[in-house]
Amino acid sequence: MPSIFSKIIAGEIPCYKVAENDGFIAFLDISPLKKGHTLVIPKKEVDYIFDLDNDTYLGLAAFAKEVAAGIKKAVPCSRVGVCVIGLEVPHAHIHLIPINSESDMNFKNEKLKLSKEEFNDIASTIRTALS
Repeated sequence: MPSIFSKIIAGEIPCYKVAENDGFIAFLDISPLKKGHTLVIPKKEVDYIFDLDNDTYLGLAAFAKEVAAGIKKAVPCSRVGVCVIGLEVPHAHIHLIPINSESDMNFKNEKLKLSKEEFNDIASTIRTALS
């Protein structure tokens, strides 16, 4: 059964896309810890990140690095934190989260509730930083 991320890739479910190429896509997390919290995924549906073939794994890491640079330019933060949990959705993905302290990466923190306009503005700002 296709994951929600596969449905996003297929265009069946909308997302706030920040970057895309032939093999990968990055979009804003709809339950973000911080403004700019982005998910980076391979278009190939594989549940566990360490089950990805080496080329896809390395490509995902390189793509995430590019997206993180755009987030850092677009969102005021000290760093862009990287996290792979892999239990929420059965599709390999990387969380990129703008942070100023380690506690900003705590997934037990209350999630932000942003409007559609805020999501669109953030995604646009990151896309602009990437271009």
